[in-house]
Amino acid sequence: MSGFYTIVGLGNPGPKYEKTRHNAGFWFLDTLLGDSGLKLKKSARLHCDIGRGEIHGQDCLLLKPDTFMNRSGYALKAVIDYFKLDTNRLLVAYDELDLAAGVARLKQDGGHGGHNGLRDIFAHTGSRDFLRLRIGIGHPGQSHLVTNYVLNPAGKDDKAAIDSAIDRAVSQMPRILAGDVAAAMNELHSE
Repeated sequence: MSGFYTIVGLGNPGPKYEKTRHNAGFWFLDTLLGDSGLKLKKSARLHCDIGRGEIHGQDCLLLKPDTFMNRSGYALKAVIDYFKLDTNRLLVAYDELDLAAGVARLKQDGGHGGHNGLRDIFAHTGSRDFLRLRIGIGHPGQSHLVTNYVLNPAGKDDKAAIDSAIDRAVSQMPRILAGDVAAAMNELHSE
């Protein structure tokens, strides 16, 4: 089972948070699911919505934790343990305050940058060695405004820009899944 490529979208569960900026990772996964035709099913045991199938010739496991953002690692650890996964075949997609809306960047390894979802993943998995898709949502300008900002919907222009960045990221999935992350980075980072 360690041959799976595991793709995780981070966000907060439930209709109250569905359209909030913090759910950009979920939006990415929804777009990928739409392109692939795969569906997710709720797994109470694994604390996530999960699906498995082939995407661009690669056996993939896709999941959305049904825990809140700051407990994302709890759900991911349950999946890693159950399927005996290796984090070197893991892509985590999430919202990134330090990138403008409309920007998407790939990153391998590194710190959590203050992102509570990543912080919890580090704590539960003991690993930082995985691929991240950082989906820019912009920054409100002052740190005390961040919580309210990420937990509210993006304006029309920002949402269109975020959706465009997600589409560009999804278009790089054949390269990513084929192991050519450098080419995917070059494409995404040149836009």
